[in-house]
Amino acid sequence: MEPQYNSKSTAVKRLMREAIELSEPTDEYSAHPLEDNLFEWHFTMRGPQASEFDGGIYHGRILLPTEYPMKPPNIILLTPNGRWETNKKICLSISSHHPETWQPSWSIRTALLALIAFMPTNGRGSLGALEYTPEERLSLAKKSRNWICECCGQVSNLLANNKAKPLTKEESELIKSVTFKGEEAAEKVSKPSDQQKQEMEAINEEPVVNNISPNFLKDALCSDIGMYLIYLIIALISILVARRFYSA
Repeated sequence: MEPQYNSKSTAVKRLMREAIELSEPTDEYSAHPLEDNLFEWHFTMRGPQASEFDGGIYHGRILLPTEYPMKPPNIILLTPNGRWETNKKICLSISSHHPETWQPSWSIRTALLALIAFMPTNGRGSLGALEYTPEERLSLAKKSRNWICECCGQVSNLLANNKAKPLTKEESELIKSVTFKGEEAAEKVSKPSDQQKQEMEAINEEPVVNNISPNFLKDALCSDIGMYLIYLIIALISILVARRFYSA
């Protein structure tokens, strides 16, 4: 039994249209919704040429919110690749980790093209990024061609010889914007800001002093515990003086 969707929903209408547009696989990518869930898609993409991922075929999931396209999707890679962790949501400006940078004009196709373009960039310690060596990534790229998805089958059969349609000017600008913002976010993770650097330098330049400040004893004596200790000492002295007086 096919699932029933609200045909008046903006998300449903948009995803139906995108499913038609992406119904024919290309030599660079393919994507389709699951038969029983319009809001979960599986995608396959070819690794970018002249990179450590050249020759690789990578498979993943796209989880779309009911508010799509007003809210961004989650993107998850399933194939071991050496760039991102598998079975974890990727942190990019085109994903749900950064809803503030998402634009409703972006689509699943735009996200895939941006993901391919962003793949060879340096992760710089960003969330979910992996720092594998070029040799390890090339080895994984070769192995990826034999990877099998439980839902879709052999991933190497999910791409076709059809050339993807050329990028429009708007898509090119969007992809550049996505890549730039992604790199910018990674830089913020890996590099401290100028203010942080100044604070660190100021801390390093401060002279080393004793842990007990000049006002420590004064503060301690003025506290409730300090006053209690003073009364206790006075009481003990009084008892000792009295015992000595009466013993005499």
